[in-house]
Amino acid sequence: PFHCDYGFNIHFDGFSFVNYNCSILDTSPVYLGENVFIAPNVCIACAGHTIHPDDRCVYNTSKPIRIEKNVWIGANVVILPGVTIGEGCVIGAGSVVTKDIPPFSVAVGNPCRVLRKITDDDRVRKEDALD
Repeated sequence: PFHCDYGFNIHFDGFSFVNYNCSILDTSPVYLGENVFIAPNVCIACAGHTIHPDDRCVYNTSKPIRIEKNVWIGANVVILPGVTIGEGCVIGAGSVVTKDIPPFSVAVGNPCRVLRKITDDDRVRKEDALD
């Protein structure tokens, strides 16, 4: 299953893969670059609410989300309003992304933080890859 608020605010720039049980709260634009891989149970949420309880039922908030090309988002990740995930990133399973992630980073946790940069040492040798 796939769930979204509107659908017309979701923009793909080429092929991407969205696995099952993805929810996109697209109350603002959501941009997905080419070759984005989204694992199961991911929530991409542009929508939010105000902090003060007197305002919460009256005012909603919303900020766009951008996921640049060649990003892999692990299972059960939550991406919050206003976040940009840079090109080539890997977001570890179960992470809650509250701030921008710079390109070519491995980022994990709650809140999600950059663990390290992706380097040529991360390449898989052909003989070690699954066929």
